Amino acid sequence: MDKGTDRLEFGILLPQGWIDDLNGLTFEDVKRFALTAEALGFNSLWAYDHFIPYKEYRPFIGRPMLECWTLLSSIAGVTSKARIGQVVTCNSYRNPALLAKMASTLDYISNGRLEFGIGAGWYEEEYISYGYQFPSARARIEQLDEALHIIRAMWVDESSTFNGKHYRVINAVNYPKPVQKPHPPIMVGGSGRLLLKVAARHADIYNCPFASMDEFTDRLKVLKEHCISMGRDYNSIVKSLLMRVIIADRHEVLMDKVRAVKRRDESIDEFIARSKGSTIIGTPDEVARVLQGYAAIGVSHFILHLLPLDEDLESLKLLISSCKRV
Repeated sequence: MDKGTDRLEFGILLPQGWIDDLNGLTFEDVKRFALTAEALGFNSLWAYDHFIPYKEYRPFIGRPMLECWTLLSSIAGVTSKARIGQVVTCNSYRNPALLAKMASTLDYISNGRLEFGIGAGWYEEEYISYGYQFPSARARIEQLDEALHIIRAMWVDESSTFNGKHYRVINAVNYPKPVQKPHPPIMVGGSGRLLLKVAARHADIYNCPFASMDEFTDRLKVLKEHCISMGRDYNSIVKSLLMRVIIADRHEVLMDKVRAVKRRDESIDEFIARSKGSTIIGTPDEVARVLQGYAAIGVSHFILHLLPLDEDLESLKLLISSCKRV
């Protein structure tokens, strides 16, 4: 993507199982979703880097939850235009040298369509379940910072050597290099002050997950402070938002969709109140107005998670109509 551009871009999350969004779908359905989204004009296709469903939806743990990089590699093979990204890769789950190789390979096989999303990780239950150590937030952010030094070097240098507090590589060689030059765009996702410092240092795109306009504005202020202190051009960083969307063209249908998504032990009103800042709920016109509000505060890169999915993908068509009105 063009860094610093004012052009709006809209990405969509693939059905993956994170919030029971597979709901009995097969991989053929996932491919159909990806191809339909690409044909409708969504700029990018995304997947969460998680291994188990979101903890609020654990009753659905017996259903499939597709691994991020494997899923995206397969989707890259059936699509041709949409960009491919992770929202966001958990740095803790893969050695950074291996991750640099994986990312280079995906950019190569997709003919330069990778958007490399990465964060420090947060889902403690998942770490424990899969046998990963769960260090402090500060340590995880330090690890992310070191990892990005290694990954960038392996993308652009003939060989890379790094000896840090958390990671070490010696003459690490990585070929083929990514198709995109000097390298695929790096999207750092998260919200804390220390994380935003890493974003100011490394990110081409900063992704803020599930934030109200006020919260997003506050995080951008912190990002700008870090950029100023480092001598980084704040305007060179694309501002990105991750948000869930429930959309329908009629109110009664919209409420049916809310009922399908909310927890069994909460009312519709409780769900709507709990979801403020994380979920846009409305008709196409209402969704467009909310997206316009975020665009007005500087967001030019949207990653949207559509809930729930309908078999005919009508909601996907409604959502792209909203995006085109922004």
